[in-house]
Amino acid sequence: METQPKLHTKRLTLRPFSLTDAPRVQALAGDRRVSAMTANIPYPYKDGMAESWIASRAVAFSRGEAIVYAVTLSETSELIGTVSLTELTAADGNLGYWIGFPYWGNGYCTEAAGALVEFGLKEFGLPLIYARHLKENRPSGRVILNIGFQYTGTVSTNVHGERRVLEHYERRT
Repeated sequence: METQPKLHTKRLTLRPFSLTDAPRVQALAGDRRVSAMTANIPYPYKDGMAESWIASRAVAFSRGEAIVYAVTLSETSELIGTVSLTELTAADGNLGYWIGFPYWGNGYCTEAAGALVEFGLKEFGLPLIYARHLKENRPSGRVILNIGFQYTGTVSTNVHGERRVLEHYERRT
């Protein structure tokens, strides 16, 4: 796939990130409440981190290693979070996402993640997509179950410098 296509849902547009998104990414991802519910977002989210992350996503897509989208509201184009398939191989990919705190509880994460999973399975040809969430992040587990994944167990890992339990799910074509 040469160019990352935009994806559209009823309320959202998923599009590639641009460096102009960096201030918004830093503001949303820099919220302690977002970091606390993820395994990959540090707190504090320092200056320059968003720019580095965005630049690395374009390179990862061109290499076939990741598909990362900015999640935006279709009506206003307002950036509200991200959804991604990372650690891509011919056999599988890892679903990840975060939505900014002001937008929690509106179903945006389920809508965006569902669209990307369908794209990954049908258009990108992945036979398996897996997802993990921190055990205490019950809403993330509901998102994953609502888009057709099956619970497969728990794993223990180091998250933000402490040992945490992740719940693991899979969805196959």
